[in-house]
Amino acid sequence: MGLLDGRKGVIFGVANERSIAWAIAEALHREGMELAFTYAGEALESRVRPLASSLGSKLILPCDVTDDGQIEAVFNTIKSEWGALDALVHSVAFAKKEELKGEFLSTSRDGFKLALDVSAYSLVSLARAAAPLMEGRPGAIVTMSYYGSEKVIANYNVMGVAKAALEASARYLAADLGPRGIRINTISAGPIKTLAAAGISGFKQILDVVEAKAPMRRNVTQEDVAKTALYLLSDLSSGVTGEIFHVDSGYSIMGL
Repeated sequence: MGLLDGRKGVIFGVANERSIAWAIAEALHREGMELAFTYAGEALESRVRPLASSLGSKLILPCDVTDDGQIEAVFNTIKSEWGALDALVHSVAFAKKEELKGEFLSTSRDGFKLALDVSAYSLVSLARAAAPLMEGRPGAIVTMSYYGSEKVIANYNVMGVAKAALEASARYLAADLGPRGIRINTISAGPIKTLAAAGISGFKQILDVVEAKAPMRRNVTQEDVAKTALYLLSDLSSGVTGEIFHVDSGYSIMGL
């Protein structure tokens, strides 16, 4: 018997086998959850489809999270195929590479809008579409953040602001969704070598500092984060919503 037998979830944000979202998907699958996956564009489809198929997933759907029509199509398909939904993983973020260099002061208006739309507002739009399928289940949503939402991290710039907006959005969504029996929580993961992290200048230095200064003297792995997501998407966390869980070897507790 798996912890999540008979439950169904959808994963947004798998880019490749090193993605945090993929590690979460594997953890949920091991505990019995049936999964649907989405991808944005043909390039990501070629990576996501074989991974999803390896877990026996039958729903592998296109979704640009800035397109309300595509979001609606995803959840209409889920409703048609499953009738209900238990879990949603939001691991989606994007900023133009040029916005992650130099001073935050130089952030362009278009770059700011795009980062906030993809990285923060997408959580609102996905939660709104998922809520009718989760009511009475109960349902659970997890989203991914980073310490750059709280403190200034070099070369993180507008993404730090977007992650701060994401965390605030999750709290407001928790208040709205709680009466419907739906929980939402945020994982603030330590730095991990992923495709997204490759776009941050000086990322290796960040890894080195965390390894040297964190109480556990190591960086976290995708699997560390996935275990926390499993907790938050299962009944083990039935009384928890609106929280930010730091999975960073304790780095965020340290002062100078």
